Amino acid sequence: VAAVVLKEAGCEVVGITMKLWEYDDVGGDREKDGRCCTLEAFMDARAVADRIGIPHYTLDLTGPFEDTVINYFVGEYRQGRTPNPCIVCNIAIKWAALWRKAEAIGCEAIATGHYAILQRNEQGEPVLRRGVDCERDQTYFLWGVPQVDFARTIFPLGTLRKPEVRALASFHGLANAERAESRDVCFVADD
Repeated sequence: VAAVVLKEAGCEVVGITMKLWEYDDVGGDREKDGRCCTLEAFMDARAVADRIGIPHYTLDLTGPFEDTVINYFVGEYRQGRTPNPCIVCNIAIKWAALWRKAEAIGCEAIATGHYAILQRNEQGEPVLRRGVDCERDQTYFLWGVPQVDFARTIFPLGTLRKPEVRALASFHGLANAERAESRDVCFVADD
């Protein structure tokens, strides 16, 4: 839906799906837990890109994700701490590795489906704000992203509520319109 919103606003949009881990390496039930990093999820992303007429790339980041995010998670857990792998992923993977790929194919900005808003302060610098959907606020997971990266980031869903996003996805006939959402650690497939 983020891509649809931007395309309707006149932006040139490219879809990128990040392959972050091997589903078979973490176990779980594909039918129940297969929301992320399955062949079906990649095919849905490609189908959405085809449906709205944009190019689509799949970026294999399994190595960096394991080295940076999974190893951090395991290490912190073994030390008796409560890790938050999503924060590390946003910093090291989504706004570092993803940006390098996006830049390499000529993108001027990256857009994500996070429910957040960017506003400019008096100095013109981007400031992260909560999205309008308080039940979906994702700013906590974005606190570590460098401010300089927000200067070239767009959050098209920040002014929408989840039911509006679902309605837009259905209206546009997107393959993932009714996909179950996940608020769990993505690489712990069996919860």
